[in-house]
Amino acid sequence: MNRFLLVLVFVLAFGFSSVSAQNFSTHQVKKGETIESIAKRYFVTPFDIYNLNPDARKVLKPNTVLIIPISKAKKPKITVVKELQGFKEHKTKRKETLYSLSKKYNVSEDDIKKYNKSLYANPLRKGDRLQIPRFKITEVVEEANQTQEYTVLPKEGKWRIAYKFGITVKELEVLNPEMTEVLKEGQVIKVPNLDAGEVKEVDDKYSYYKVLPKEGFYRLKLKLGLEQSQLEDLNPGLEASGLKEGMILKIPYSNLTNGIIQADFEHINLVDSISDFKTKHIAVMLPFRMDRVDFDSIIDVKRSLKRDPYLKASLDFYSGVLMALDSLKTLGVSLKVDVYDTKYEVSEVSRIIKENDFENVDAVIGPLTPTSFHKAASELRVYNTPVISPIGTNLKLYDNVFQSRPSDELLKSKIVNFVRADTLATNIIIISDTKTVAVANDIKREFNHAQQVFSRKSEKTGEDEFFVTKEDIENALKSGKNVVFLETKNEGFASNVTSVLASLIQKENKELEEEEIEIVLVTTNVNSAFEGDQINNTHLSNLKFHFATGSKTYNENDNNAFVNKYDKLYNITPSKRAVKGFDLTMDVVLRLVSSEDLYKSVTNAPLTEYVENKFAYKKKLFGGYFNDTVYLVKYDDLTIVEVNQ
Repeated sequence: MNRFLLVLVFVLAFGFSSVSAQNFSTHQVKKGETIESIAKRYFVTPFDIYNLNPDARKVLKPNTVLIIPISKAKKPKITVVKELQGFKEHKTKRKETLYSLSKKYNVSEDDIKKYNKSLYANPLRKGDRLQIPRFKITEVVEEANQTQEYTVLPKEGKWRIAYKFGITVKELEVLNPEMTEVLKEGQVIKVPNLDAGEVKEVDDKYSYYKVLPKEGFYRLKLKLGLEQSQLEDLNPGLEASGLKEGMILKIPYSNLTNGIIQADFEHINLVDSISDFKTKHIAVMLPFRMDRVDFDSIIDVKRSLKRDPYLKASLDFYSGVLMALDSLKTLGVSLKVDVYDTKYEVSEVSRIIKENDFENVDAVIGPLTPTSFHKAASELRVYNTPVISPIGTNLKLYDNVFQSRPSDELLKSKIVNFVRADTLATNIIIISDTKTVAVANDIKREFNHAQQVFSRKSEKTGEDEFFVTKEDIENALKSGKNVVFLETKNEGFASNVTSVLASLIQKENKELEEEEIEIVLVTTNVNSAFEGDQINNTHLSNLKFHFATGSKTYNENDNNAFVNKYDKLYNITPSKRAVKGFDLTMDVVLRLVSSEDLYKSVTNAPLTEYVENKFAYKKKLFGGYFNDTVYLVKYDDLTIVEVNQ
């Protein structure tokens, strides 16, 4: 998150006009204290405290941590003077990064780039000769306040630190306006100045839950199955402070997804965690079917590509793999890579494994197709070789299987939980055709009060005609916010429904006595029906179309290094398959070189994220590993953006 967004979050959340890292402190409320007494102690007004802590207007409970603005009368004097004294030459060694060099020489990464301009365009390489600036720094002098410095530990994310010090993630961001979204090991941040005995520890045997807006103990009982007394026993201080939006609660280990944050808030940058530079051995299995390609001419090759979807899919994926291997090489990672053509034949997979030595292979990526993947995974179990599926779902999870694509059930639960958490939705409608009635009925069981609308059927044949009328939907709408589930795999039906819904959006008009009708479109299964030529993306944007997905679309304005390099090399923007090949290969190899093996990396790297994909593996009690994280995205002004929850 960039600095502007951090400031924006602060303004929206607390109604304050400007923030700097030095003009506030924290205070933990003691029994008997009032806002007036706290304000006098810090030479501020009660209004100043309420500005930053709106919940304090309602009730002030012991152990609550307040953000306190530092009085202008006590504003600390800060003098920071940085004067260039000269340079020190440095020859880059293997596994050194800009971050490690900035720490070693006590200069910023930007300062290193400033005096070594080639680093703006090129990555740091072994053997580079750098000019490291030496500065004369005047010490920063400031008055003591109620915060302390904290050094980020390995694998620590924002929520863990917020939990330790009894504040919310937003409050931690307020204390550290320039803090990046992903924390780095060794990074120093500000936290409340608590006694050592008051700092809590995160126990990985438990799950952790982030309290949503307007959630009380009764709602948590329904969602988590825990009584208020049980939550208070697990969270000392909760009885006195009460529930607070964004608060992190310890709960018994749970398989729930909504609000459970033991992985979701903990991004790990494995590039900074490389520790093993021994050569790793991986294998890639794809159904190229090269024996079917006609190499007589370029025209014949192009014809083969059009004729064989498995060849095209394999080449797309493999192009991303090659890009990843090149990037890993620049990081100093040593790899031996075997590439096999499975020919889309199970027997060929057996032959490949039989005739080659897989005992010392660290990981196998592929095959793509379910039957071939099942064969490879089952035969490689004897070596305990990890086999990673790029695209498969609902696989048989042997103990050596990694299913990188999130399950359909996880996608469904993500959007259902999103709707359930929306306290502003006044009306829920479920629209479906005859082929998705079962899905619609499942959603109806989740939302008993929801209304159902079905596609019309032919009076003569009784067959589904895949359309609804404006009146069908209009009768189900109410004033205020309406959330509409659309469940279909029929493009024509999706086009019909989205067009009708878009026409029914209505702004408030007091003169005509018309009430506002807001419509938010969602689906539990986004598919090609929502992406076809018949679909009007303007309608989807107007309907704020939300859906869960295993991979988000990269933003072309982000100037992504992979995308730029791919475009320059292949003269085309990378397809989703190519991006998946890059992301998955980067993740597998970086996990191998930052942990003892791929299995141990599940604990060491709870959540990783790359260009379009993120990976947070969980192990089945008796079986393998599945990716337990997805994106929630929406259409916003004709662009698909991630929804921050």
